[in-house]
Amino acid sequence: MDEKKILFSAIQPSGILTIGNYLGALRNFKKLQDDYNGVFAVADLHTLTVKQDPAILRKNTYELTALYLACGIDPEKSVLFAQSHVSAHTELAWILNTICYPGELSRMTQFKDKSQKHEDNINMGLMDYPVLMAADILLYQTELVPIGADQKQHLELARDLAIRFNNRFGETFKVPEGYIGKTAARVMSLAEPERKMSKSDANLNAFISMDDDPDTVLRKFKRAVTDSDDKICYSPEKPGISNLLTIYCAFTDKTFEQAEAEFAGKGYGDFKMAVGRAVAEKIEPIRQEKNRLLGDKAYLDEVLKNGAERAERLAYRTLNKVYKKVGLVLRKRG
Repeated sequence: MDEKKILFSAIQPSGILTIGNYLGALRNFKKLQDDYNGVFAVADLHTLTVKQDPAILRKNTYELTALYLACGIDPEKSVLFAQSHVSAHTELAWILNTICYPGELSRMTQFKDKSQKHEDNINMGLMDYPVLMAADILLYQTELVPIGADQKQHLELARDLAIRFNNRFGETFKVPEGYIGKTAARVMSLAEPERKMSKSDANLNAFISMDDDPDTVLRKFKRAVTDSDDKICYSPEKPGISNLLTIYCAFTDKTFEQAEAEFAGKGYGDFKMAVGRAVAEKIEPIRQEKNRLLGDKAYLDEVLKNGAERAERLAYRTLNKVYKKVGLVLRKRG
């Protein structure tokens, strides 16, 4: 890799992603790989903290790999791989576990939330998830990590563990910084605009999936919740219309003022259809390219194989340093 800063990002293959995931992460990756050395992972090990259907997990891993590529990740420019294909992730996680304290993990907001949602499966992986995430990041001497608000705690732990290890054993890890994009649109549910859009919502009309075809996109926006009056303007008192304006502006690169002027005097019906068309126009080429790639599993396997080999070379440079620092005898190869 050249001298550009290293940027690491990972997404779990736990189901179809929404336009919220696209705006918050996926659409930025194509540009980021030109500005940074991008390391992008399919975080399949992280999904195992909740019960999975093995066949569906394998299917979702290919789906996410194809989606990464369809959104513009170039496997020649960036490293794209499945987390489980590089064993250094779990190896470093064990070392980091020995300097991480139980209190740090039990205080994690996501652990508390997921423990409530999955009371029948509160496992150690659920608690230890942030340490594996820290290993994911620190293995690659990552300098920048794109994060949303819900991941700030996890990045802070990765930073704390890097500093703690460096202080105890000598300079080893770069301490990563959070990267927050300039246009981090917060996309809310189309049915309940006070709540964040989620792919796990029981109401299929509440979210736009990256797999929705144009007709489905338009139908869902047609049913989107609006507000009692008929004025199209951004306001905390108008969560439904404000959410639709946020989506429209994010997909058209217009300001709220420009959008409000464009729809002045027009009804909610016209506005909702315009939002739907703007979204469909951007995600339909991605959907088609993803489906084309899914028809060529051999190519996807080759991308993951080559990505894992490149990731492994980078990861073991760091892991070998770590093993030396803590006093482990390195295995002689050849």
